[in-house]
Amino acid sequence: MKKLLLIFAIGAFYNATAQQFDKKLVLKQMISANDYFMQKWPETGKTIITNKERPSNIWTRGVYYEGLMALHEIFPKDAYYDYAMSWSEFHKWGFNGGNTTRNADNYCAAQTYIDLYNLEPDSKKLKNTKANLNMLLNTPQLDDWSWIDAIQMGMPVFAKMGVLEKDNRYFEKMYQMYMYSRNKHGDHGLFNPKDGLWWRDADFDPPYKEPNGEDCYWSRGNGWVIAALAKVLTIIPENAPHREQYAKDLKAMAAALVPIQRPDGFWNVSLHDPTNFGGKEASGTALFIYGIAYGVNNGILKKETYLPVIEKAWNALTKESLHENGFLGFLQSTGKEPKDGQPLSYDKIPDFEDYGLGCFLLAGSEIYKMK
Repeated sequence: MKKLLLIFAIGAFYNATAQQFDKKLVLKQMISANDYFMQKWPETGKTIITNKERPSNIWTRGVYYEGLMALHEIFPKDAYYDYAMSWSEFHKWGFNGGNTTRNADNYCAAQTYIDLYNLEPDSKKLKNTKANLNMLLNTPQLDDWSWIDAIQMGMPVFAKMGVLEKDNRYFEKMYQMYMYSRNKHGDHGLFNPKDGLWWRDADFDPPYKEPNGEDCYWSRGNGWVIAALAKVLTIIPENAPHREQYAKDLKAMAAALVPIQRPDGFWNVSLHDPTNFGGKEASGTALFIYGIAYGVNNGILKKETYLPVIEKAWNALTKESLHENGFLGFLQSTGKEPKDGQPLSYDKIPDFEDYGLGCFLLAGSEIYKMK
C-alpha cells in the first residue's frame, strides 16, 4: 500500500510539473513579453536615452537579441527575424567602439550577428566580427574580462566563431580568458569555490563584506556566469577542449543556488545577505532558470533535484513579474551591486528594459525544450 501511495505521489508531482511547463503556455508568455517590447521600440536603430544617449547596439540590447534569437529558434516567426536583421543592418553589423574594442560589452552584439549569418550566410555580416575576434585571438591579453558580466557577453562569441571556423584556437583563447577571470582577477580569482559563487569584480572580493558579514554575491552577476556556461556548452562540440571544466562549474553554481532560493521562487538581489537589498529580482532569477534548465535538459544536473527549483522560479517570474501586457516588473536597473537601481517593485520601469527581457526569453526557451 505504501509503495502504491509513493508511486501515486511521484506521478502526481510530475503531472503537476508537466502542467506548469505546458509548452503552449510558456510560448504564449514569451510572445507576450516580446510583443510588448517590439511594439514599444518599433525603430531598431533608435538611440537609447537614459542619463545619456547611447547607440542601440550596446550590451543591453545585445542581450535582448540573444533572447529574441532563442525565441526565434523555437518559434521561427518572420517578424522576429526581420527585427533582428533590421537592427544588425542599421549598425552595419558593427560594434560600439569599433573593431578594435576589447570590451566584451561592445562585441556582445556578435552573438546575434553570427546567428543570423548561420541562418543565411553573407560575408558582410561577419566582416567586423571576424576582424574584432582575430584581434582578440592574436594578441596576448587574457585579462579583458575583469568583471563577471563580461563572461556572458564575450564567451559565447568565441564559442560560436570556433564552431563556424572549425578552429580550436577560439576555444583555447576563450578558456584562457575565462580561467584568468576565474582564478587570477582580484587577489585569488573572482570565483569562490567554497561558496560556488562569483564576486562581481575585484571591488567585492575579500575583505569586502556585506552588512551581515557575508561575502557580496550579486544575483544578476552570478546569473551572467551560469548563463554563459550553459550557452557555451550548447554551442561547442561534445569533444571540444575544456568542456568538463564548464560543466563542473555549472554544477557547482547550481548546487550553491538551491539552498538560497527564496520561498517565493525568486532569488534575492544580494544572494547571501537578504537584509541588504535582498528582495526578489527578475533578471538574476531568469538567468538562473536558464542555466539550471539547460543542465537538467542535458543530463548535467539531476532532474529530481532541480526540476522543483526551476518550476518554483518560473512560476514566480510569470505570476509576480510578468504583467498582462508583457511588461516585466522587479527588474533591477543596470549596475554592479545589490544597491543599484533600488528599490524594485512590480510596476517600476528600470533604466533599460531590454536585457531583462532577453534573460526572460532565454529562460523560457530552455523550459520550452524540456521533455
